[in-house]
Amino acid sequence: MGKEGFFICIEGLDKCGKTTQTSHLVKSLRQSGFDAVYTTEPSSGEIGVFIRRYVLQRRQRISAAVEALLFAADRVDHAEREIKPMLHEGKIIICDRYLYSSMAYQGAAGLDIDWIMNINRLVPIPDLAIYLDVPLEVVSQRCRYEKSVMEQPDIQGRVLEVYMRLIQEGRMIRIDGNRPIEEVSKDILATVLERLKRHNARK
Repeated sequence: MGKEGFFICIEGLDKCGKTTQTSHLVKSLRQSGFDAVYTTEPSSGEIGVFIRRYVLQRRQRISAAVEALLFAADRVDHAEREIKPMLHEGKIIICDRYLYSSMAYQGAAGLDIDWIMNINRLVPIPDLAIYLDVPLEVVSQRCRYEKSVMEQPDIQGRVLEVYMRLIQEGRMIRIDGNRPIEEVSKDILATVLERLKRHNARK
């Protein structure tokens, strides 16, 4: 892939279909001959496991600042263990959630976006960030039975506002996720292939 690999993240509200679409994208890219790999945040590392067990499964949220610092620590660990080495090997990395989740979830809790960016300054910025847009009422219905600490409707509504702002600022690309899985997958793949084409043309 030239000087480095290519880094993609897929973001969205909880239960928007990110994990399904991330997996489909990896499979489609591999079928097209690309060396694509799947990863996720929180990561599989020790800090990521701690977050899944002791932060996301709590009945009440901890301090937003502590959340942001824990996610940043996991992200730095994730980047050092997986992302940077794989980029150096020229792989295409597709990450299910990344930096923009911190900006959206902890930013929606009142933290300054610039501060969140600052504590994440040691991690690579994705070449392409996709926001999978599914209406709030749809994800709220999907979150009805199993709610993590982040899946409350009021939280999701504030998170949506931050994501929309990031899209308006040009940091992310919006794709309509409220359609059949195959249609959404086709649009995501087309977007990624176009970006890869432009990326390769700059070699």
